[in-house]
Amino acid sequence: MSDAASPKSSASPQTPARAGEKQSAGRIEHRFRELAQTGELGLVAYITAGDPSLEATEKIVLAAANAGADVIELGVPFSDPVADGPTIQRAIERALRAGTTLAGVLDLVGRLRARTQVPLVLFSYFNPILQMGLDKFAEAAAAAGADGALATDLTPEEAEDYRAAMRAHGLDTIFLAAPTSTDARLEKIAAVSNGFLYLISRTGVTGAREALPEDLPELARRVRRFTKLPLAVGFGISAPAHVAVLGGIADAAVVGSALVAEVEKAASPEQAAENVAALIRLLKRAARQGISRRAERPK
Repeated sequence: MSDAASPKSSASPQTPARAGEKQSAGRIEHRFRELAQTGELGLVAYITAGDPSLEATEKIVLAAANAGADVIELGVPFSDPVADGPTIQRAIERALRAGTTLAGVLDLVGRLRARTQVPLVLFSYFNPILQMGLDKFAEAAAAAGADGALATDLTPEEAEDYRAAMRAHGLDTIFLAAPTSTDARLEKIAAVSNGFLYLISRTGVTGAREALPEDLPELARRVRRFTKLPLAVGFGISAPAHVAVLGGIADAAVVGSALVAEVEKAASPEQAAENVAALIRLLKRAARQGISRRAERPK
């Protein structure tokens, strides 16, 4: 966590570990359990890997972990990022021009895992994973020290082989739920998810918004009927004010475009790391001081 008064885990985010080493409960589950015990809203930070370079991303991710990010999603660049808004699309284009590949991102995970215990999730479209091969991807991701993956365009119906490969290597599979998902669909999504469930707050693509949707609390309540997994809300979450009210709705806020914008406007990798860390500290402060959803605490 980012300050001395914040609760620390027995495996601090700054404790080095061998590549591929995982806590028995899994780093994601362990971190959300800690957050639940203190009633604190988590912060999931999305960073596009390779923007502007993989070396720069390493500095940015470590700065984000030091600033208090609870989980970090590493975006794997893909040529057709249909779910992403213009800010992340530009970041993906920069990363691809820099020669970033899935193999390179996995190498980055290994370097990061030697220096931090923050949970790392590979955020990818399915095509790069399929091209590498499901078993090869899962084996390499686990060996590098990743904790799970979210394939944005993979549906539960098509995920059996992917889930089997990931499960064989102890990796979490995170899926997306949307406002348009029916109850039957939510039940199916919940059944194939572990680690946490990612709830899209609105229809459309990623990107900063002025306000949260008015129907988000009801949507979150509907999702919770089908899962006991932590609920992370993303798409449009960009400001401390958003985070401050999400504690009454979700277990974590996912912030992406706002952080990627800080990287985009920076003049150097060092400045990008400082910008990202500064925003994360603001968001975590809002998470700690905002509304807590927890009427009851774990015994």
